[in-house]
Amino acid sequence: MRRNTKSRPFLTVLLFLILCGLTRGRLISDGSDLISDGVKTTKVPRFIRLFAAEESCEQTYGFLPCTSSALGSLFLILVYGYLMFLAATYLSSGSELLLAILGPGLIGGLLLPVLGALPDALLILVSGLSGNTETAQSQVSVGMGLLAGSTVLLLTFIWGACVVVGKCDLENSVAVDSKDTKRFSLTGSGISTDIWTSYAGIVMAVSLVPFIIVQFPNLLNSNSGKRLAVLIGFILSVSLLIAYCLYQVFQPMVQRRRLTYAKHKHVISGILQQLKMQSLGKLCSEDGRPNEEVLNKLFDTIDDNKDGFLQRTEVRALILGIRFNDINLDEEDAVEKVMKDFDATNDSRIDFNEFKSGIKRWLDMARGGNSNHSGSMKYIENFHQQTKREHDRLGDQSEESDGDVENPRSTTIKAVLLLLLGTVIAAVFADPLVDAVDDFSDATGIPTFFISFIALPLATNSSEAVTAIIFASRKKLRSTSLSFSEIYGAVTMNNVLCLSVFLGLVYIRGLEWDFSSEVLVILIVCLAMGIFASVRTTFPLWTAILAFLLYPFSLALVYVLDYVFGWT
Repeated sequence: MRRNTKSRPFLTVLLFLILCGLTRGRLISDGSDLISDGVKTTKVPRFIRLFAAEESCEQTYGFLPCTSSALGSLFLILVYGYLMFLAATYLSSGSELLLAILGPGLIGGLLLPVLGALPDALLILVSGLSGNTETAQSQVSVGMGLLAGSTVLLLTFIWGACVVVGKCDLENSVAVDSKDTKRFSLTGSGISTDIWTSYAGIVMAVSLVPFIIVQFPNLLNSNSGKRLAVLIGFILSVSLLIAYCLYQVFQPMVQRRRLTYAKHKHVISGILQQLKMQSLGKLCSEDGRPNEEVLNKLFDTIDDNKDGFLQRTEVRALILGIRFNDINLDEEDAVEKVMKDFDATNDSRIDFNEFKSGIKRWLDMARGGNSNHSGSMKYIENFHQQTKREHDRLGDQSEESDGDVENPRSTTIKAVLLLLLGTVIAAVFADPLVDAVDDFSDATGIPTFFISFIALPLATNSSEAVTAIIFASRKKLRSTSLSFSEIYGAVTMNNVLCLSVFLGLVYIRGLEWDFSSEVLVILIVCLAMGIFASVRTTFPLWTAILAFLLYPFSLALVYVLDYVFGWT
């Protein structure tokens, strides 16, 4: 997805200048009553005093504006949040450009997942590095709120929104591409994804293991093993991060191989179906043996030059005549594989005996080892439908290809600059954003967890959310699968990369791990959606309602556990 970012630097500078002009710790007064000196009594409520604060504040980096009032802190949260959103947008745009040039593999599997989680990771990092241990312990809840909030937001509102905008008519429990006539039928419309999306959901569920490990001491009411559990959880999360990146690197290769095999099986089923329609009798007898009389007539029909052999050109004509319009087929590759299946002597031609033996193997494959279908040829049609469904479940990446990049060099430079700009913005403004959240919490009495849970994920995950929703709105199986795979992948990176940063901070700085309710929310939401994704590939519209309800449920659960039952 391409974005126009030319006007954003100007808008960013303009907002920053406004921020510098409006937000200060205190203003120096000449004694006039028109300007508060921060000491005089005023009737304006404390929580909306933007220009005057009863307590002094410390400027971040010595020059960024600061405030200790609630309204001023809210203003800073909005501005710094926008800057973090801008950083995430630049990182996403640069990543897409780089992926278009270099393709999947090291770029798509290693670099892009890390860059996608970079804003969250930086916010978590600075939340635990600030000040002394006591200050870090206070601010680290911002990082936990961001981690939990990002996960819950992606798997509830964003997941449900993708179902709503991507819904198509469900026929035989499968969504029909680009057909949306049943409107908002809770059971008659929905989305379908490929099998790789289910695998992504399973991987997401596996990435929860470090959360469970680090919670063991709390489950056993033991304080002595907390530090060791944090260390083990950190090592495990780093190991899962490396394993996940390797999986992402090698997955495209495995996916292409499985898709190629699925296409070949569909070609086989299509040829068998074509031969069955052309034949005047059954292709095999009641006992499953090939019907030589029928096969001999079919062989003569395909053998155009009547030389007693099927040449490569004649096999190509047979495949082209079938017209596999329902899959993106490489005809030359299909011809090569069919010739390999039949040509036992490797002389680049097929005689009748090779043709008969090849057809027998294909019929055995179509029957699946069940000899009860020998008397009926219905199983060939069933096999053809099965191979088409298998191809659809795997998804064909080439169907969504946008073509080659026109100017790779300039595009590469642009991608690198966008990535650098996004990284710098995220690194510079992560610390003041955490400070603003902490100040707003002090001014209002709202726990930092809830502020970071609701507000920060909107800034750091907006770019991924917009991309996922746009892909889903195309109403095709492949694009919908990409949307949900991106959601599951983003959550997985939160669970391994961001958690690795979080646990590393807790262990190195000797902080207290006391986030039982937050971890429980992450486990409930991830396990529910992960199991959901692993057992099915079609999601009716009613599943979106369940996803939406999980968000307020998560907030309510943390509040009840922490402030009613006193878990924290």
